Amino acid sequence: MRRLTVGLLLLRATGLGALLLLLWNPLATRPLPAGVQSIVLLDASLSMRRGAWPAARDSARALAGGQGGLVWRFGARVASFDTAPPSDGASRLGPALEAAAARGGEVTVVTDGAVDDLASIPADLLRRPRVVVLPRSSFRDAFVASVDGQRRVASTDTVRLRVSYGTAGMREAGGGMRDAALAVSVGGARLLSRRVTLPDSGTASTDLTLPASRIPHPGWNVLDVRLEGVGDVEPRDDARRFVVEVSPQPAVVIFAAPPDWDTRFLARTLADVAQAPVKTFVEAEPGRWRDAAALTPVSPAELSRAARGARLVVLGGKPERARRYAGSAAVLEWPGGEEPGDWYVERPPASPLAPALGGIAWDSLPPVVVAAEPPRDSGRAGAIAVLSARLARRGAPRTIVTLHEGGGAGAGGAAGTARRATVTASGLWRWAFRGGPAEQAYRSLVAAVADWLLAERGAGRGERAAPVTLEVPNGLPLVWRWTGGGDERPLVVELRDETGAARIDTLRFDAGGHAELLLPPGAYRYALAGGPERGLVAVEEYSDEWRPAARLLASQPGLAEGRTVQVGLRDRWWLFVIAIAAFSAEWAWRRRQGLP
Repeated sequence: MRRLTVGLLLLRATGLGALLLLLWNPLATRPLPAGVQSIVLLDASLSMRRGAWPAARDSARALAGGQGGLVWRFGARVASFDTAPPSDGASRLGPALEAAAARGGEVTVVTDGAVDDLASIPADLLRRPRVVVLPRSSFRDAFVASVDGQRRVASTDTVRLRVSYGTAGMREAGGGMRDAALAVSVGGARLLSRRVTLPDSGTASTDLTLPASRIPHPGWNVLDVRLEGVGDVEPRDDARRFVVEVSPQPAVVIFAAPPDWDTRFLARTLADVAQAPVKTFVEAEPGRWRDAAALTPVSPAELSRAARGARLVVLGGKPERARRYAGSAAVLEWPGGEEPGDWYVERPPASPLAPALGGIAWDSLPPVVVAAEPPRDSGRAGAIAVLSARLARRGAPRTIVTLHEGGGAGAGGAAGTARRATVTASGLWRWAFRGGPAEQAYRSLVAAVADWLLAERGAGRGERAAPVTLEVPNGLPLVWRWTGGGDERPLVVELRDETGAARIDTLRFDAGGHAELLLPPGAYRYALAGGPERGLVAVEEYSDEWRPAARLLASQPGLAEGRTVQVGLRDRWWLFVIAIAAFSAEWAWRRRQGLP
């Protein structure tokens, strides 16, 4: 028998050693190859306009030019470099750092230090880049932080606005700003002015009320709420805009007897999805009705007059207490339930509302807390069952939403021909309260019922998309939400600014059903092609970027990781060659000696 030689043992050890190193794959650090470019991230948010932009732009060019690198702008989004002034209404550094880290190479950040998303950036990602923070001037600033109120009002209503205002910055840099005035105007015409006292720092709020009849033009209007008499160096954050629609009379009247959470959420959602003014009356005590907005007493004559001009009347709580006011309008009855238990809504059967309710994940919705007995006429001719629910997902289903094709009773018991719908379930407001898909399911149900009730009179909306907010700060995109049935599809939108100039664009919706449209400051009347969607949106001159902000991000040299690259032994081709050569040579030697 031939013996194993020392050479065969060395070849076997060399091959096994190479295999072990490949399995272990230790990392080694080496300088970046010449082909990898460095990246300079330049802050292009609106806050950079206050004297820091020329220096930041020149610094970014010098850093990139000296290293043969690239310059990216970051703000509300990440974009390639150009010389245009900063225009983004936010300073979000996280997405830019993630994109630069995925590409590799040295990363440098040039900013004024006011970064919005600093707390959400991972610590290891934030330590790597070199950060150059440019100085930012200190100043005292007064601003209007927000305006909130009812979107749609009747000409006989009162417009109520909740206005937040405040001051920020170095107190000694702006003197003693204390007294100011809040003025509300529309189209340059002043509607209201009130003296206010500015806080030393932070924000305060106040309520402004004015009759809707003061607004000179019905329909959509933009209210300008401005701080006057402050004399600060930054006037671009002294005003906010609020879009409101004024109608000759309320299109929807809600009678809540007594008021509950269902009618409260229904009023807010109906005003949004039906895009019509909603008037709510509550019966807190038997026989005593009040205006839900001001809690002022209302006479039966006023109740009849409000309901007589409405296109839709909602009877909540105990419908029989207000049924005599319904008249010939379309009626939605939403009585309170009487049977306790967790009732889970099932997938809807075929009905006129089924296409609008398609795509809802019914199994994931919260239960209906109480389900009442079905209406007495649910089995009669013309009644259409839309939704049903089962107690604890077991037992016989119970109808909770029913449509009625005409034959309703009008005022005084007279026969009417308007459509009616009945919802015999309580707790649906929990869907809207939860948010997310559950809120969209609630909105879809309310919109579908309202569209069906109003379609007979040609007032149904049939919306496919709607803006998420009617106002947006400077430098941020208008976000649109897909609200129609079926799959999202691109929609052509025509926008006309305050001068009448037209602009055609296309809304392209993502997988989440949202589309973005970036516009310069101004008011725009929009219309979606091929549909009934009309309205008014406003892009404000205001931005949070105009206000003094703390310097959250400090200068740092960065880590050497950005200038080097880690290479594993598996990336070294010669180690594979050594392993293959060692095993091949051993095999050939053993064959020549006749070894197995």
